[in-house]
Parts: sequence; structure tokens; C-alpha cells
Amino acid sequence: MTRRAKHSLVGLFATLFVTVLAAVLPGPSASAAPSTDGPNPIILIGTGGLTWSDVSAQGTPALWTFLRDGSTAAVSVRSVFTNTCPVDGWLSLSAGNRAAAPGPGKNGSRKTTDPCPPVPVVDSGFVPGWNDYVKATDDLKFDSTLGTLGEQLASNKQCIQAVGPGAGVGAAYKSGAVPRYAAYDASALTGLLTGCRVTLVDVGSLRDPEDLPAGEAATAPGSRAQQATAIDARIGEVLAAAPSGSDVVVASLSDAGSSERLRLVAAKGPHFGSGTLYSPSTRQDGLVQSADLTVTALTAAGVPVPDSLGGTALRRGDTGGDTGSNSDAAAQDRLRQLLDFDEASHEVHPLVPPFFNGVVYTQIAIYLLAAVVWRRDFGSIDLRLRMLRITRRVAVVASTVPASTFLANLIPWWRFPVPMIAVVLSVGLFVAIISAIALLGPWSRRLTGPLVVVALVTLLVLGGDVMFGSHLQISSLMGLQPVVGGRFYGMGNVTFALFATAALLLCIAVSSYYVKQGRPKVAAVAALAIGLAAVVVDGYPGWGADGGGPPALLPGLAYLVLAILGIQMTWRRGAVLAGATIGLFLLVGFLDSLRGVENQSHLGRFFRSIFSGGAFDIIARKLQQNIDILFGNYRLSLLVPIALVFVIYILARPTSWGSRSLQRSYEACPTLRPGLIALLVTLTIGFAINDSGVAIPANGAIIAVPLIIAVSVRVLEDEARSSATTRASRRG
Repeated sequence: MTRRAKHSLVGLFATLFVTVLAAVLPGPSASAAPSTDGPNPIILIGTGGLTWSDVSAQGTPALWTFLRDGSTAAVSVRSVFTNTCPVDGWLSLSAGNRAAAPGPGKNGSRKTTDPCPPVPVVDSGFVPGWNDYVKATDDLKFDSTLGTLGEQLASNKQCIQAVGPGAGVGAAYKSGAVPRYAAYDASALTGLLTGCRVTLVDVGSLRDPEDLPAGEAATAPGSRAQQATAIDARIGEVLAAAPSGSDVVVASLSDAGSSERLRLVAAKGPHFGSGTLYSPSTRQDGLVQSADLTVTALTAAGVPVPDSLGGTALRRGDTGGDTGSNSDAAAQDRLRQLLDFDEASHEVHPLVPPFFNGVVYTQIAIYLLAAVVWRRDFGSIDLRLRMLRITRRVAVVASTVPASTFLANLIPWWRFPVPMIAVVLSVGLFVAIISAIALLGPWSRRLTGPLVVVALVTLLVLGGDVMFGSHLQISSLMGLQPVVGGRFYGMGNVTFALFATAALLLCIAVSSYYVKQGRPKVAAVAALAIGLAAVVVDGYPGWGADGGGPPALLPGLAYLVLAILGIQMTWRRGAVLAGATIGLFLLVGFLDSLRGVENQSHLGRFFRSIFSGGAFDIIARKLQQNIDILFGNYRLSLLVPIALVFVIYILARPTSWGSRSLQRSYEACPTLRPGLIALLVTLTIGFAINDSGVAIPANGAIIAVPLIIAVSVRVLEDEARSSATTRASRRG
């Protein structure tokens, strides 16, 4: 290795090391939960199936008082399977993590068409079938331990009172024992609600007759409205019996049938005035997850919270300018905001698969069109020019779709009578705007002009969104789905793929400009600055909070910078880069694990699991997720190999027809080829180290391949136009 190469590698890795430190060290922490003079009693009223659309001043007066006087939010109740049954909700409350009763399918799986298992009733102080629930939870490998809530309270000399069947499941110890249990009896509530610092009350679950599996439909007790009214009456009884000074939380823990959607949660008491509920686990005012309820109960009782729990304590959130008024008008405004969360997530979720199917087919069509127009013997020169121009414009327009899907959430499309049409028109509006900027501005005459516009817009939209709260991502076609409950803020896998791809494409365009001017050092510095800025936005805990992003993006960036400086990548340097990547991955995980539990990403939790013994289960579960995604959706499994083979083939075979066509693009854009290799490195590492990582190369291709084709076709356009001019001059 030459001295120049050594100095460059040392300097580069020193810069990367400092950048990673800046990216993962604790940022501004969220304010702590409100404190009181000591632990306070908390009564958690559990129900199921209710959404905020079921609540009204006349039909559900007790719930309306929570909306008017308390703190409210939509809650993601996703446990293990697609829809959450009532028993699943109570088991998840017991574990403080995802858990579910076994179903009739293979390995205990359960389909949405299968009836929900019944909620067991405590018998002789124990939950019947508890060992079956424990085995099913262990088999699912979600690092969940049933009985955590009850056991943690008991081990800290605190009791927990259970009232009703579901409450018995939620309050059980790890052995399945429930020392303090009583059936629901309105006349006895006053005595039951004063004995323990934590009380769980099951007021029954709503089961929607129009959404139930066939085997369960006949058992629905009345219409949806009738069930909501009956549940509300029992909530009112609990409120009337609750001792003064208690915090009362009502939470819908499960779905109403086969369909999954966001449910309701609300709280009243000394800690919860009128406004929203907030949880650091989602970082979204008015949106929390069911795992937060277990932590909230433990925190209220003054009991230590185990590190393994996935939630954080609920508290009153930022009311967004609301003065805290408890008027009915203010309650209506809060209800509208809560309905927006629910309706947007409910309407967008079924649109995601057909949207991605459309993207896949569009991508394949662009590949085929490019394959045709790349042939020099295709038609007359005029026809070929026309087809090249059409192909380039179609490719640029296609590349603007990802950013447009996020910008579409600036328009409340879910409120329109036909949400599917509304979201398509909203995306189309921003596609038209971005495409017009890219194709009609003076920069459009430059080879990489449209690429720079699209990449920069994508970077600004995605980066700006995570810096200001990730609001555009929530319930967008390519963003985060709160009903799934995987992630609620920062860079998810899809967002990272788009963001990292846009960053590297921008690095290619800017560095090529300086290399063509004979200034490779300036080109390397410019690429490094763009790439490191992207790493910080992606990895900073207060913004992207992405543990797996920096270890994937940094090696690709390092390769590109070294290539710009003319330092050849050898096997030895590749091994150094690979070792540095592994080291950075572990470093990011270690530093992330040092932060508070509520601020840790999945990478920090994985690093801790290496020493606690749960790492193998996490790896096995994530590998299974990738396999299920790849082979469970044949269209996605089609796009991934097509895109990767397309790129790898033309990069590895200089004599291939695609590479010969791109060779002219490499000459016009000097850093295009090393940039594409850098992109391939980043997407491959991202696939390898992230859960559901198979989505990363597929989504990176959505923006990368059209823009690469647009650049290549523009070179062919210029050649064809020059050829036509030459022929015309000869004839003259």
C-alpha cells in the first residue's frame, strides 16, 4: 500500500469515526415524565375494538369526558399476527412486548379468517392454559416474557388487582398465578379499586359483526353501536368508583375483527390534563403503542422498568397550541386530529401493495424501453431521437414518485370521499411539480441536471421530514405504517434506501463536475461532505435514529472517495474496509446501547442482546422476516434480482451491450461507474444488517435505475443528434 493510500485511508476512517460519534451520541433528550410527590394509584381500564370514530358526546358520554378533560391518543395495538385478538392484547400487556395466543395453523400461526381464541377466566387463582401461552410466546422469539407486569410489581412488594377475565390474564405472574382476582361487579368496584397501587379492569371488548370471521360472527352481542354503549356504561361505573387522586387510563387493546387499525387510549387524573398523550417510543403527539401501557403502570407504581420492555411511560403531550380548554368545541378539535391518525393509517394500508406492484411494473417497462432505444440500429434517426427523449422523460418522472408519496401527506387526502383517487391525485400533483422543475429548468440541458434536482429534492424532503418529526412519513405510501407498529419516527428501511441512494447519486453528479475540471481533491471533499451530512441526518438520535444506516452508507461513501482520489481498491484494502464496517457496526451498537432505554434504536438493543443471550433469536427472526418478504411477495422477489442483476451485470461485463452503452456515460460522467459500485455496496450491506433488509435494494432501485437510465439516454440523445447534424451537413 502506498504512503498516499495509507494517509488517505487513515484520514478517511478518522473522519468516519468522528462522524459516527456525532451521529450516535445522545442528542437532545425528551423531557422527563411529570413527577409527583410519590407513586400514585393507577387504574387501567382495558377494552378492545373501540376506535375514536365510536366516540360521541351522546352515544359514549364516559369516553367523551376523557376526550374533553383528559389526554388522548390513537394507539397501535399490533401484537404478533395481522389482527390482534382480545386475549392477545391482554397477553401483550402482561409481557410489555408482543405476545399472542397460539392459533390453529402451523407452528401456532393464525390467519385473519380464524376465530379469536376466548379470553380465559381465572380459575382457583391461576389462568387456565397459561403454559400454552408461555410456549407460544417463547416460540415467536420476540424476547417477550409473559407475567412481567405482575411479577415486577410483586418482586417490589406491590400488589396488582385484576377485575374481569382479561385483567386476570394481564395481571398474572410468570407462573400464571393471579393472587388478587375478582369478577366484574359494579356494586363491589369501590372496594376493589382501593387495595392496590395498580388495578386492571376488563370492561369487555367490542366485536364488529360486519368484520368477524365466519366462525365467530354468530357470537357478536349486538351491533357495533350497542356494544360501544354498553362498554361505555361500564367505563362510567369504574370512573364513579375510582378513588380521588388516581390516574385512570382507558385503552382499547385489540381489534374488532379481522381488520387491523389504530384504536383509542385516554387518561385522566393528576398527571393527565386535557390535550394529547405522548410517548418517547413513538415521538408523535397523539400516537402511542400498546407496549407503553405496561411501562406506564410500572412507572406509576414507582417500580423499576425492565430494560427488555419495548415501551415508555405515557405523559401529557404538547397540545399543539391548544390552551388546554376542556370545552366540547376543543374536544371536537382533538377528535378530528385523532380521526386523522386513524383514517390515514386505515386508508393507506391496503393501498401499499398495489402501489408497489405498479412501481415494479413501471420499472420493468422502463428497463425494456431502455433496452430497445439503446440499440443504434433502432429505426430512423428522427424516430430514435423521439424515443430517446420519451424514455429519458419517463425515467425522470418515475424517479420523482418516491419523494412525491411523502409530500402527498401535506394534503389530507384520507378525508375525501374516495381516498384512493385522492392519494393518486395528490402524488401526481407533486410528481408533476418536481418533474417540471427537473425537466424544464435551465439545468435540464446539463447531463446530470435532472438527476441533481431529483436527488436533491428527495434528500431535502426525507431529511427535512425526519429532522422535523417524521410527520410526512406516517401513513404515507412509502413511509411508516403505524398500524403495523414497527417504527414511528426516523429512517425506516424504505426511507433509508431512498435517502442513501439520493445522497450517493448527488455525490456522483457533484464529484463528476469537479473531476472534469481536473480537481479530483475538491471532488472527493465535496462527495465526502454530502455523504457525511447524509450519515449524520440518518444516524443522529434526534433525527433519523437509524442504527443500521451509517454502517451501510459509510463503506459505500469510502469506496467512492478513494476511487475519486485514484486509489485502487485491492483485496487488502477491501478487507480493511470490511473490517472497518464491522467495527463501525459494533461501535454504533455499543454507543447506542449507552443511551437511555427509551432512546435506543434496534441496533443498541441488539448489542445488549449479544451479552444477554437473545442475539440468536433476533437474528433468526430477522432472517425469517427477510425470507417471508422476499418469497411471500412474488413481485418484490421479481424486482430485487432484476434490479441487482441489471446493475451488477453491466458493471462487471465491460463488453456487454449495456456496459458499452453506459461506457459513453462513464466518459461524460467520470465518477458514475465508481458511484454505482458504491451504491451497490451500500444497498447490499443495508440488506445484510437490517431487519426486513430485502426491501433496501429493491427501493434503492426505484430511484437509482431510472436516473441512471436518464443519464445514459441523454448521452445517446446527444450522439444521435450529433450524427444527424453530421449527415445533414454532408448532404448539404
